[in-house]
Amino acid sequence: MKTLADIFEHTLQDVYYAENAITKALPKVAKAVKDAKLKDALEGHLKETKGQIVKLDKVFSSLGKKAKGEKCDAIEGLIKEADGLMEEGSGPALDAGLLAACQAVEHYEIARYGSLREWAKELGHQEAHTLLSEILDQEKAANNKLTNIAVSEVNQA
Repeated sequence: MKTLADIFEHTLQDVYYAENAITKALPKVAKAVKDAKLKDALEGHLKETKGQIVKLDKVFSSLGKKAKGEKCDAIEGLIKEADGLMEEGSGPALDAGLLAACQAVEHYEIARYGSLREWAKELGHQEAHTLLSEILDQEKAANNKLTNIAVSEVNQA
């Protein structure tokens, strides 16, 4: 990767892989949690994530590229961490641990989409910039929702 365009495309493929991996992992996490608000938030974000994949398809299309993912080691590690919690954890502590694991995913996504959005702007990809901004806003909102659930319920339990 020698140019900003190269790193932009690589990172776009990385988040595309990540979002698709999240759609496979999130139902298992939602099933494992007991807190109703957390379960609803995770199930709602699963629907949102599927919509983000559609937006990413549009980003690729706007660049004249075929949508494809490239293995994302970071998301694989975060999912593995959540899997470990589900194997070892129980009760309210499991909910707190899984909520924190989900926030780690959100923070990763916020970092990636923030960079992608700014790179799209710098590269003159206006449609991509707009779509990536929308996804970034959704990820920030999801993180805020998880924070509120953690502070108001899950951590207290």
